[in-house]
Amino acid sequence: MYPPPFSVNKPQEKLMPELNCIELETNPNPDAAVIWLHGLGASGDDFVPIVPELRLPDSAAIRFIFPHAPEIPVTVNGGYIMPAWYDILEMDIDRKIDQEQLLISAKAVADIIHREVARGIDSQRIIIAGFSQGGAVGYEVALTSPKPLGGLIGMSTYFATADSITPHAANANLPIHLFHGTVDPVVPESLGRKAKAQLEAMGYTPDYATYPIDHTVCLEEIEAIAAFLVRQLKLS
Repeated sequence: MYPPPFSVNKPQEKLMPELNCIELETNPNPDAAVIWLHGLGASGDDFVPIVPELRLPDSAAIRFIFPHAPEIPVTVNGGYIMPAWYDILEMDIDRKIDQEQLLISAKAVADIIHREVARGIDSQRIIIAGFSQGGAVGYEVALTSPKPLGGLIGMSTYFATADSITPHAANANLPIHLFHGTVDPVVPESLGRKAKAQLEAMGYTPDYATYPIDHTVCLEEIEAIAAFLVRQLKLS
């Protein structure tokens, strides 16, 4: 359905600390990594098809990592067990969430960063990307990382830990690009704008783009994400 325009390792389940992941490499011996976190009720498989749609340079050697969130009961969905990075306790405008679970998930993703560094990837060539719930975890992971990272991409998400986070100086100048749909009924665009303002109050300078879409991604957004990756990873 999405024929890859490059040589790809067959996606496979790999056991990470606490998390199972799909890995996809655009070329052998990758020198960069993108850790891409899915949203509530989804799985790591969700964003795998987007990789060829990014149309990155043929020479790019990137390891895309798509972790699967654990399956837990989600209160706002009647306690139904589903893939989730953390429980959502109340569906108010700012979301009442289980922050302890979010921090546990962030630690598990941070362990993937440490593993990639151990595999030879410079931390400044590691980018965190997250959609919806995954984006909320992405904020916590990237801003608190003691290792300087290459960037943070937030899609249709919100800054769940803005009032409790302690950012690390190593990422004080972290490049951040946020994307949101203007008619998103799940995570209102007002939460995206609020996250941008919260980041700016902390001294960050995030880019922010909107599209006339709901809780999803569109082609123009994918193209902008690709441009961000090319710029931050200096691809050619």
